Amino acid sequence: MVTLLALGAAIVYGVADFLGGSVSRRSTAVRVLLVSVPAGIAVMLAVALTGAAPTWHGIAWGFGAGLSGGAGMLAFYRALARGPMSVVAPVSALAAAVLPVAAGVLRGERLGVPVLLGVLLCLVAIGLVSMEKGDEERAVAGRRAFDNGPIMAGVSGVSFGIFFILLKEAGGDGGLWPILASRLGNLAVVAAAAVILLRAHGGLPGTPIRGRKLLGLTLLSGTLDAGANAFYFLAAQSGMLSLAAVLTSLYPAVTVLLARFAFSERLRAIQRVGMALAVAGVTLVTVG
Repeated sequence: MVTLLALGAAIVYGVADFLGGSVSRRSTAVRVLLVSVPAGIAVMLAVALTGAAPTWHGIAWGFGAGLSGGAGMLAFYRALARGPMSVVAPVSALAAAVLPVAAGVLRGERLGVPVLLGVLLCLVAIGLVSMEKGDEERAVAGRRAFDNGPIMAGVSGVSFGIFFILLKEAGGDGGLWPILASRLGNLAVVAAAAVILLRAHGGLPGTPIRGRKLLGLTLLSGTLDAGANAFYFLAAQSGMLSLAAVLTSLYPAVTVLLARFAFSERLRAIQRVGMALAVAGVTLVTVG
């Protein structure tokens, strides 16, 4: 069950990131998040109301997870502005996956040999699939501020890893209320970033999101992202943290494949290798 739920989370996260990233090309991350995060909150509120009653334990851990996840999103976009994608994406994705694995081991989780080998293959696959060939302009910008790019990527990955760990700690007694609380934590961080930008620049950077198509894609991205959170949460509660986090962190493969079909972006050889390793890793985890 944990395998299916975590892979479901990876697929939905990948689609959500693809949609949000597509809109961000015409606007900015902060503008997209200010629309998509409230959409996710509305959906999760409707779903949570149909389930178990909330618990203060779950709400507290969920909100803390949301604060960390929100900080991770902002740090990730900052990293992209300060370093090449080929460095930023693998560092962030691997940090997000490795930290929960370490936490799981410390919690006493023990993986069988086939499952452990599958997890290791998935970790390698995450890094390979995430590697993109940045354009020359991005590479030059990365060289000018290379010291900050990898650091911010590491910060984002650690923040995402903490998000995974804290949602595990939220427990499953309070239904999906911890997910709603995490979305509220996301919104608190994004809103704070927006306020800082407004005070510093007198307005938000980028073009406002206009038109039914862009607005619809943004709302759908937020809805799917919230749904992916729920899938991961259920996966983490039904099985080992290490497995749930690693399989969920395979989401870059979905985003890359969607970009391949939607924008005719060619897969690099190293990404094809990553895809193959991901399939092998998931197979070992499933069989083990």
